Amino acid sequence: MAPTANPPVCRIADFGKFKYELTKKEKENKHSASKVKEIKFRVKIGAHDYETKLRHAEEFLEKGNKLKIVLQFRGRENAHKDLGMAMMEKIKKDLETMALVDMPPKLVGRAVGMTMSPLPAAKRKRKFAKIEEEYVEDEDDHDEEDGGDEAQEPVNAEETGHAG
Repeated sequence: MAPTANPPVCRIADFGKFKYELTKKEKENKHSASKVKEIKFRVKIGAHDYETKLRHAEEFLEKGNKLKIVLQFRGRENAHKDLGMAMMEKIKKDLETMALVDMPPKLVGRAVGMTMSPLPAAKRKRKFAKIEEEYVEDEDDHDEEDGGDEAQEPVNAEETGHAG
């Protein structure tokens, strides 16, 4: 369909099918824009696990997804809600270069929840990006393993005089 062409060109199409395809495209665009990814933390989380989870969070934000961070309390951890809130503040501070907080940390039952949305692509800066190092073998290692260029013959018990 080209109304500006000379002579005008048009295509005969099924209007119902055309409308259906338009609504399908609109629905798809809305769905992909509002994906929410969830990451669960615990109060007692190791440093390496914490960094790994933040690396995943940055990947989700990099792709334009919203992020829901949940910190769950178990057993006696319920008595230390202040530690959970401090952890959420730390997470918020670590992800401030990638996202804005939509809903601040809020206690709901035995968990603290917070939602974040990504910053515009130009303003994002990853803190916990995976460092990709290439493994390079030293050429010296191969010479030592061979034991030199001389061929070694197997020695049996009869030649050495040892009975085995």
